[in-house]
Parts: sequence; structure tokens; C-alpha cells
Amino acid sequence: MTMLQNKLPARWQAKWIDPEPLHDKAARQPASVLRRFFSLEQTENALLYITCHGLYEARLNGARVGEFVLAPGAGDYRKRLCVQCYDVSDLLRRGENELTVTLGDGWYRGNNGIDGDRNLFGDDLALLCQLELGGSPVLISDEQWQASQSGPVRQNDLELGEVYDARLEQIYHWHEVTVRPFGYAALAPTESVPIVEQERFRGSIFTAPNGETVIDFAQNLAGYVELRVTGAAGQTITLWHGETLDENGNFTQQNFEPGQRNKNGGIPQRIDYICKDGLNVYKPSFAIFGFRYVKVQTTLDLSGAEFTAIAVYSRMAQTGWFECGNEAVNQLFSNSLWSMRSNFCDIPTDCPTRERAGWTGDAGVFAPTAVYLMDCYPVLRKWLGECRMAQGEDGLVQNIAPINGRGGGISNLLQGAAGWGDACILVPWALYEAYGDKAILEECYDMMKRWLSFVERRAQKSRLQNRKNPYHRYLVDQGFHFGEWCQPDVDNMEAMRKTMLSGAPEVATAYYCRSAELLARIAGILDRPDDRQRFAEIAAQAKLAYRFSCTKDGVIQSQRQCEYVRPIAFGLLEGDEAQAAADTLNELVVQNGYHLNTGFLSTPDLCRVLAEHGHTDTAYSLLLQTDCPSWLYAVERGATTIWETWDGVRPDGTVHDSLNHYSYGAISGWLFDGVCGIRLSEGTLTIQPHPDRRLGHAAARWDSPVGTIRSAWAYKDDTLVFDFAVPVPATVILPDGKTYQIEKGAYHDAILL
Repeated sequence: MTMLQNKLPARWQAKWIDPEPLHDKAARQPASVLRRFFSLEQTENALLYITCHGLYEARLNGARVGEFVLAPGAGDYRKRLCVQCYDVSDLLRRGENELTVTLGDGWYRGNNGIDGDRNLFGDDLALLCQLELGGSPVLISDEQWQASQSGPVRQNDLELGEVYDARLEQIYHWHEVTVRPFGYAALAPTESVPIVEQERFRGSIFTAPNGETVIDFAQNLAGYVELRVTGAAGQTITLWHGETLDENGNFTQQNFEPGQRNKNGGIPQRIDYICKDGLNVYKPSFAIFGFRYVKVQTTLDLSGAEFTAIAVYSRMAQTGWFECGNEAVNQLFSNSLWSMRSNFCDIPTDCPTRERAGWTGDAGVFAPTAVYLMDCYPVLRKWLGECRMAQGEDGLVQNIAPINGRGGGISNLLQGAAGWGDACILVPWALYEAYGDKAILEECYDMMKRWLSFVERRAQKSRLQNRKNPYHRYLVDQGFHFGEWCQPDVDNMEAMRKTMLSGAPEVATAYYCRSAELLARIAGILDRPDDRQRFAEIAAQAKLAYRFSCTKDGVIQSQRQCEYVRPIAFGLLEGDEAQAAADTLNELVVQNGYHLNTGFLSTPDLCRVLAEHGHTDTAYSLLLQTDCPSWLYAVERGATTIWETWDGVRPDGTVHDSLNHYSYGAISGWLFDGVCGIRLSEGTLTIQPHPDRRLGHAAARWDSPVGTIRSAWAYKDDTLVFDFAVPVPATVILPDGKTYQIEKGAYHDAILL
């Protein structure tokens, strides 16, 4: 069955119908089931348009309509509520038909986000659907429908989970629905891809040291469990979902439990299932969890039971593959891929457990890597639309989009952080570089301009102590900023307090310059010469402001690695200054025992700037480091995803924070554009690998928008062998400096060592 994009009815005749009778809005409600019987004389060219307040699962004559899980998807429903269109011709029959739709709470009125807020968009459930044959409506949601709250889903919540009573699968009690005047103004066609069920993992049951029954699925993921058990009516089974075991080998949710996060009652990640007689087969319809392990509480005999974890995320084809001679690095690549899968659920989120928030900063640092790993254009494009809708009238870009909580109070002041708000430029640019489609730049151009104007006004209010800087009107030392968030040896909260007192001019001014420089290039691509000139001037002046306040005549005065990575990567240094800074950065890394101490914003560029300035050996020493903080420390601890913090599982086995954040997985971008050297920018392809004998060999394949690109190298005795395959002309730059042009095809080269 096909879900069609970009389609809405020519005219809505359907009405919004509320299935719930008057009830206590503070209490949890069962899922609502709606039904309508109707007759047809023909079934060809049948399209079902459907959306809801909440989540829906529709069935025609008992068969599920479409594969879209958690439809209609996430978003700020006040401004955009997506409508799905399905070709349902094959599900209809001549004569009598039945359409049933089950509605759950979902993002609309369930527990959400950082604060576990409920009823963000309303306290109702409602359905809108219209079935058309050949463009003419033959069935609409209206007063003739029936509804029931007597079905098997007794409670449901995306985070909390479901209570399911299989004894109630046959519904007998039906009542009328209520027509509600919600209107059609926010309705929009679906332009992205659906959320669907994907990989499946059979679980292994074991008894934990404390005697609890636990299932290990061997992969941390976002999704849910399908169970197959035999039981008697009334027997129960409870499933608790978690990411890891504690220091004693027992199941835990300690790293994300609500008590630590001031939640208002969210994220138990729990399923309560009540059996019917005989075989019971079940998976949730309105919940999704982040987990690898599941704790089971039941009196059922589990000897013949089957538990299967199902990964759930947006339909995105994998486009990038990497393999080398070091299995830990291969696992690191897999971890990056799985954290992306776990967090690209209609929009990119930070984690699938405690927050599930569309943080702009995460997307900004990861987008250049994401375009290698998976075909993520539709998901990121939809999310950028949410960023535009969340943007303030003054141009401020929210730290999170779409809305994920009520906010208010001080949280309203903690917005528009440098590196976070700049994602409104960084992400479209990453998409354009990879896909070469100017449409994404055009679509986001107004948002970008308004954000830069917001930062420009910030810069013009420089603090008194910085006004000795002759370019102080381009120095950003105002507003809230996370700064170089999550540095491994820095107290994050103390660092944030300092930035609130004195600003973060090094970070914020660097991003002001970078965003202005990119926007000048974008204006040129879109043939806006006046804008191009203005933004280029801003970039030039911001660069001068940065150099005056954050360097001493181009020499960086810092012992922090991030304050070298950022100006090198952003081109804020002149001539030989960048090489000198890279040399000092190299010394800092060596002095730190080949450990990084960069944080959230600069870590993605660390190995890249070292390798590009002649310190490939140090870049690899960082990549291959196994002591914390390092990328491979988590791998050594058995991680199957990327952690939020470098020491998410400490050496003593205690756990903290999310174990499924994709941000630090941005190192996989360097595996493609650095280790194997595949770089595609605005349609221009360069192959410039940076090999190292410690890997032995490495190979990357990217099914890019211009075709499949392959780059591989291997050490064979005293020879370094290269193999390339390109779909378009490319420039090849080998480590010995040899440079040449190649046409479409496969090529072999070698360097005698």
C-alpha cells in the first residue's frame, strides 16, 4: 500500500469528530476506537486522507492502513498538522466495508520532553478522515461514526508506555461521537517519509544477580518489543525498558529515571499486558522506548516465550558504509549509525529516553555526518520547517524545535545559544553541500537572515569591559549560550553560569562570523548580490572582532583544545597562524596523553583540523584512544550506540546520562571525509585520504546524490595501495602530495613507502 506525498483533498467535507464522552481531563483515558460501516459499488482509485489529534492506527476490513507508525508524526500541531494520503484500493471490497481507527495520546496530549509536560496541544482526541473514489468523497468523518473506550488499550503514552488487556479485544459498547469545530487551517500535506518498523532482534533471557528476569537484545535502539507468550486469561506480564545494566549486573533505569530529571511523571518505559487464554501476540501501538534491556515481571511460564525488539525510525536508506582493520573503530561506526537510527524519528532528537527533544545544536554538529550515513534529507527538511515555525518575531531561533514543553519563566531566557541557533544555517548548508539542491537554501533563507539579524542586534550591545575592542559592535558577548558544552573535565553547570554572567564571546563571535560567511555564500548562490555583500562585510568585521578579543595578534592564548579547533575550522586565522595554532593544538593533545578535552561544538572538527595540518598521527592516536575520555572508551565498555557523555558508564560500572545521543558520533564524518577522503561540495568531488598504518586498511562507500563513491586504501608490506571508484569527475590528492584529475570510473594507485 502506498502513502502518497504532497496530497490534500480538493475540498474538505470531513468533520473533526471527538470520540470521548465528557471526562475528567486530568485522568488518563483509554485509547479510543472509532468505526464506520459503509457500502461501495466500486473500489478503484481509492484515496484515504487522514490525520488526528493524538496518534492513529487505521484498519480497513481488518487490514492495517499503511506502515506509518506513530502517525501523523511529530510537530507543533498548532501551526502544522500533517495529513497522510493512502491509496487503499486493494483494501476495499464491493459491498459492505468497515473502517476502524484507534486513537492514542501521542505527542499531542501525552507526557513530553524534558519536563514531562502533558496536554501540550490540547486535552482532546479527534479524528479527521475522508475517503475518496476518483476524487469524490464516499466516506467522511462525521456524526454517523461510533466510538468506544472499551477496547484493549487501557492506557497509553509515548514515554510511559501502554496498559493492554487482551481480554477486551472484542468491543461491545459503542456510543455517539461529538463534532468539534477545530477547522482546517493548520492542515498540511505530508512531505517527509513515514516512521516505520525496521530491524528486528531476538532477545536472550537471563537471570540477573538480584534474581530478576532480564532480556538482552544485544543492541541499544529506539522502538518496542513484540511478545509471543502462552497464558491464561487474567495473567499479567510487565516489561520495563532500559539502556544498560548497573555496576552489579542488574537492570537499571538510573541513567535517565524521572527522579533525576525533575520530570512531572514521565518515562517509566513500561508495558503492562493482561493475557487472554492461549497464545498472546502483542506490540505497542502508541509508545516507543529507548532500550537494550527489558526487565520482565510475571508469573507466566516463559520457557516457550519469544521477545523481539523492533527498531522504529523514519524510513531512510543507509547510504554510507565504512570498514577498516580495527574492529573497535568498525564498532564505533556502527554505534554512530545506530544512534542516528534511534533519534531520527520524524525529527532529529537528542535521545529516545528522557527528553526526545529536537535540539538544534545536536542537528547542527551532526548534519555533515548524517548526510553520509543515511538519506536524511526529508527528515531534516521537515525539522527545519519546525525551526521556522518556532522562530521568534525578533529572529531568535529556539534551542529546541518543535515545542517540547511549556517552558516559561527563566527557560524563555535560555534560548538562542550560539552553535544552537546557528543550526538554522549549518543544517541547510550541509544538505546543500551534499545534495546540491538550492531549494533547501531558498526555503530557509528568510529564517537564516532573521537569525543573523538577531545576532547582529546582540552584538551591537557589547558589554562595557569589551568596548576597548575597536570592532566591539561585531563581538557577541550578550545573551544566553551553552558555550563549549560538555567538555570532559569542566563542570557544565558552573561553565554555563559563567557564560550567563560574562557571555561567551569566543564561541558566540566565532559562530557569528561563520554564519555570516556561509550566508554570504548562500546569498551568492541564490543571486542576491546586495545580501551577499552585506553578509560578507559582517563576516569580515566579526572576524576582526574575534581576533582582537580572542587572540593576541592571531596567537591563541588558551590551554583548551576547543579554542584552537574552532578558529582553525572556521577560518578565523590568517596565513601561517592556522598552522601555528594546529601545531599548538597538537602539543596540547600530546601533553594530555592523546586525550581530547573538547566539548559538544568542536569535537566533530578535532581530528579533521589536525590531519589537514600535518598531524595525522595525532588524529589517529585520538581516534584509537581507549581510555576515557575517548570515542573507543565506550566501545571497550560494550556500547552499541553513542553516549551523551564520555563516561556514561564509569570504570566502576556506575551509569549516568543518556547512552544513545548521536552528537559525538560526528566522528564518523571524519572516517568518510578524512580517513577515506571522500568530499563532495556543491557537486565538486575530491578524494583526499589520510591513511595510517595502525588501521591496516580502510574502505568507505557512499551512495551519494551524484552516485556511488568508493575510496579504499591498504598497507601491503612496503606499499600503500589505493582504489577509487567515482561516478563523476574528481580530484585525487594522495598523502605524498601527488594530485591529478580522474573521470568517471574505477582507479588504482600506489605509493612506495
